[in-house]
Amino acid sequence: MKSIELVEVGPRDGLQNESLIVSTADKVALIERAVAAGIRRIEVASFANPRRVPQMADAEAVIAALPDWADVTSIGLVMNVRGAERALATKVGQLGAVCITTDSFAMRNQGQTSAESMQVAQHILSLAQAAGRSAQVTIGAAFGCPFEGHVSADRVVAMAVELAKAGPCEIALADTIGVAVPAEVTALVGRVRDAVPGMPIRCHFHNTRNTGLANVWSAVEAGAATIDASLGGLGGCPFAPGAAGNVPTEDVQYLLERSGVATGVQLDTLIAANRWFTDVMGKPLPSMVSRAGPFPAAQQRD
Repeated sequence: MKSIELVEVGPRDGLQNESLIVSTADKVALIERAVAAGIRRIEVASFANPRRVPQMADAEAVIAALPDWADVTSIGLVMNVRGAERALATKVGQLGAVCITTDSFAMRNQGQTSAESMQVAQHILSLAQAAGRSAQVTIGAAFGCPFEGHVSADRVVAMAVELAKAGPCEIALADTIGVAVPAEVTALVGRVRDAVPGMPIRCHFHNTRNTGLANVWSAVEAGAATIDASLGGLGGCPFAPGAAGNVPTEDVQYLLERSGVATGVQLDTLIAANRWFTDVMGKPLPSMVSRAGPFPAAQQRD
């Protein structure tokens, strides 16, 4: 059976755009529930400037409170060298660097041009490797920019080729504002795989225009090794207008497992976590599978 790794990004990308500041204890509980469901790689925090992203002000505290799981990799997102230094001062297992395809978005997201964001990402990779940590890199706005519109696939492929030289453990393609459609996903994942043979490709989709799950399937069919998802479907970028909603972990798990693609993740545990998380957030969450329940219904256990 084919298998796909799911990376849970709810504790970081799911929460960073929410006005309700979630307590450190609840963030840790969210991570623990994801682990209980079978997730083995989790984006636990972002080492962003807390004045710009208040939700992530407790990044160090969250990581310090996590159990020392032998088989779970925690990821800390870092945008700059200062963030990398903060991350490396914690026990976080993996650093996630980010670069952006366009100057307009890169300046708003990181205060850098696109080229500068690539240089910084490469430097972050080298810092992590020198410290004995693994590191990966995400190409943000890989399918479209909120300020400049269309992004050339040639640009994304060229960035991937250059980034691969720094030795990341994987390269992610992020549809930051949820504009991609399946045909574009198939084409871009295929081109990047051909351009950097042997490099695992991760994909990160937002469901802003209701194409997220279709894009997940296209990415899997095109050879992506890993898919990002957020419990309940929360998510968004504070610096990208309209970037709402990650693909929900529950919905992605249902899609893949029912299609014969193993994830190692238990849907009933995800649904139970969704119910708990709904109470924490004080509002319904976008996930459809958690509302409708599994199929057959007997799969759901209390």
